Amino acid sequence: MEQQPYEQAAGAPESRGTGAARARVLVVDDDPTVAEVVSGYLDRAGYLVDRAGDGPAALAGAAAHWPDLVVLDLMLPGMDGLEVCRRLRGRGPVPVIMLTARGDEDDRVMGLEVGADDYVTKPFSPRELVLRVESVLRRTRPPVGARSLSAGGLTVDPAARRAAKNGAELALTLREFDLLAFLLRHPGRAYSREDLMREVWGWDFGDLSTVTVHVRRLRNKVEDDPARPRLIQTVWGVGYRFDPAAPVGPGEE
Repeated sequence: MEQQPYEQAAGAPESRGTGAARARVLVVDDDPTVAEVVSGYLDRAGYLVDRAGDGPAALAGAAAHWPDLVVLDLMLPGMDGLEVCRRLRGRGPVPVIMLTARGDEDDRVMGLEVGADDYVTKPFSPRELVLRVESVLRRTRPPVGARSLSAGGLTVDPAARRAAKNGAELALTLREFDLLAFLLRHPGRAYSREDLMREVWGWDFGDLSTVTVHVRRLRNKVEDDPARPRLIQTVWGVGYRFDPAAPVGPGEE
């Protein structure tokens, strides 16, 4: 039987007691049904869950109890999710999964542009959302024994989740950091967007514009001239390559 878009929380999977590790998740949605179902699934999965029905309440809730991750609806009354995301990013780093009721690429790209780490289009499976939350949070945990990486004036410390350019610290989102760390681990090798989605995002399928947007955002932060990138180059017909020794390339998207 086909799964309904929003199942009742009573049908949520039992807590596994491991992956969540009592992380705090802030659920922001003005639809009480969606908020209740999502919160129920996350609670049963072992997370501490706070709820907010609009932008100001979300910012107040985050100030009172800073979340480990935010599930944020794009279409909120008064202050939309994009503005909420911007203001949260101004206060400190926090992973954000954006919810959108529309499948338009422009909506998804806007969410990614302001720093969302992932997005889910309504109607969605609450079980899938829990898996997305687990995936994003898992990537915030530093890998055991990870070594610092350095090339082309860039330095990445996976254990501290800090990155710098010529000694100046970079303000990177979760996915931007992971993307940069991956590229530094594999200099000189070209990767397709499908490769990067699998290796960095951990997805075997998805919207490839996610990768494109993150590459563009990362270039804006690490390149001397993002319009003529030297470090993260486009390999036409293939994808992208990190090559700190390469000459400046032509203007690129």
